[in-house]
Amino acid sequence: MNDSFDRLRREVVACVRCPRLVRYRERVAVEKKREFRAETYWGRGVPGFGDPSARLVAVGLAPAAHGSNRTGRVFTGDRSAAFLVRGFHAAGLANQPTSTHGGDGLRYTDLYLTAAVRCAPPDNRPSPSERSNCMPYLDRELRLLTNARAILALGGFAWDALRDAVPTVYGVERPSTPFAHGACAPLGPGRPLLWASYHPSPQNTNTGKLTHAMFVGLLERIRASYSESSSS
Repeated sequence: MNDSFDRLRREVVACVRCPRLVRYRERVAVEKKREFRAETYWGRGVPGFGDPSARLVAVGLAPAAHGSNRTGRVFTGDRSAAFLVRGFHAAGLANQPTSTHGGDGLRYTDLYLTAAVRCAPPDNRPSPSERSNCMPYLDRELRLLTNARAILALGGFAWDALRDAVPTVYGVERPSTPFAHGACAPLGPGRPLLWASYHPSPQNTNTGKLTHAMFVGLLERIRASYSESSSS
């Protein structure tokens, strides 16, 4: 099978592999949040979004119930998205500092954004089997992103998912590097570096565990790592 981003997107949107997640995403789309009661929720699997030729790939946990599960675009329409996209814009990777809805004009340059799990999970906690069901989508996406020079895990869940994907996608051993903000795991010649950041959730950003300056500084370090290797 010749894979493509379009094929992958169609399969993610139509996916019903996880009955618990399907029930939850669809129930949320009917019950809605009061402030969004006039909107039509997406209520399906959420595909990746961004530049298919990107050198930087960022991977989150899963869609938020009233964020991506509402808007249909990854990291769009919630407080995590607001923090994240402001950082991407400051680092020159996004054309605007906001991500509110699918038709808001947002574009990423040299950046592709996706998630380890594609459906909104209750309490933001996918089960191990649900993560396993979604792993083939992440594997395929990483294979399609042939220009990737760095992959940034947004949180420990994404970090573990990426480390699990490494043997299948890149043919090397699973990195043993533990999760920490700014952690970096080389995968060897010709392969991207894995990087880690705290997740941009309000739990982290409201408490100062992850600040705008910290996040932008990490993005600048990451971009410098592959810019230097390209020029050498």
